[in-house]
Amino acid sequence: MENRQPNNPLHGITLEKILTDLVKKYGWEKLGLWIRIKCFNEDPSIKSSLKFLRTTPWAREKVEKLYLKTMANSK
Repeated sequence: MENRQPNNPLHGITLEKILTDLVKKYGWEKLGLWIRIKCFNEDPSIKSSLKFLRTTPWAREKVEKLYLKTMANSK
């Protein structure tokens, strides 16, 4: 049985893919300006950012919203 979530546009998309896509599109500098968190501005890396985002709901929410907005604008 497949678990579908039609009301969740992020279903099946990992946080790592979200972050990787955003970094590829905008770069760390722009992400750090838009979402003011230390792991985007000081020695940024996917690994350190994932660790922070997985334990900080408000920051993860901002990243997910930016991803959704980016995907909506690219269609």
